[in-house]
This record gives sequence, structure tokens and C-alpha cells, in this order.
Amino acid sequence: MASELEFFFDYGSPFSYLADTQLKGLAERTGAIVVYRPMLLGGVFKETGNTSPIAIEAKRKYAMTDLQRWANHYRIPVPGNPHFPINTIRLMRGAVAAERAGVFVAYHRAIFDAFWREGLNLGDAAVVRGTLRRAGLDAERIAAMSEEHTVKDGLRVATETAVARGAFGAPTFFVGEQMFWGNDRLMFVEQALTALS
Repeated sequence: MASELEFFFDYGSPFSYLADTQLKGLAERTGAIVVYRPMLLGGVFKETGNTSPIAIEAKRKYAMTDLQRWANHYRIPVPGNPHFPINTIRLMRGAVAAERAGVFVAYHRAIFDAFWREGLNLGDAAVVRGTLRRAGLDAERIAAMSEEHTVKDGLRVATETAVARGAFGAPTFFVGEQMFWGNDRLMFVEQALTALS
């Protein structure tokens, strides 16, 4: 039976985006199944008393440098968005809706790429709809589903679950009950998965 790697993320986290670019290769090397867990990073910060790195000048400067280092290491374009930060609650509810509609893979790729590769203003609902349509998705259906109470509750519960399990930021990974925080912990994630296989 394949081991599972749980990936708790928020589209507004550039380090979640960096990690996401590496998960396919990691899964192929370890035989693991990646389980995507959308959560609301703002909610995690609120519940844990944590703050975004951009709120602290020294952290913000370092994070920008670190982003460039990791992008160079992964040999991918440096993620960036002139509209960052934005409130991602609609995007994250959209992820839950897309999961329930069976189109998560296409939604996930479209949103992450639009945010961090194309630098689009995904705080604008019209831009989000255009992004989803270009990906061949039913943007109106996803938007409507995102407003359903079950979807809103789903995101809230996922966020609360992440916090209850120890998450305080994104990306957060779980291999069984082992928690790993940060894109820079993927080496240890892979070791844990390899040990299980």
C-alpha cells in the first residue's frame, strides 16, 4: 500500500508554490500519494498567533532572497506577483469546491500558475473566472459552489484540523503523524516516505 503525503497549503504562500513544483518528482521517487489539503493561512496565523513574514521588514527581505535561492535551486522562474498579498479565502474555497466537483487537479494548476508565474490579480473575481475558463473549467459553477455552506465549512474544518495537528504556517506536510514545515524540509519529507516504503 502506498504511503501518503499530506500537503497543507494556501495559494497565497509562495513557498507553498515552490514546494508544489517538487511534489510530482518526490511522489515518483517514493511511490507516495500526495493528498492536497487546502487551508486558509490567515486563519492559521490567527489561531496560532503567528504573522506573515511580510509583516516584519527583516523577515520580508530575507524571504524574498530565500525565494530566489530556492527558485534557482529548483531551476524554475522566481515566483512573484505585484498584487501580493491578497485575501485568498475565495481561492481556497474554490479549491474545496473544485475537489468536490472532481476538477481539483486542473483548478490547482491554473490558480498556482496564475498567481506565481503569471502574476495575475487573483483578488479580482473576474480575473479568477477568466483564469478558470482558460483552463477549461466551469468558472461559474465553481464560484457558485464556493458560496455553499458545506464548502465554507469544509475549508474552516480543514484549517482548524491543520492547527490542531500542529500547523502554524504553510506549507505544512504530514507523513503519518510526523509534521514538517516549510519548502526547505522536503528532503526530510522524502526520507520519511522512503523509510515507510
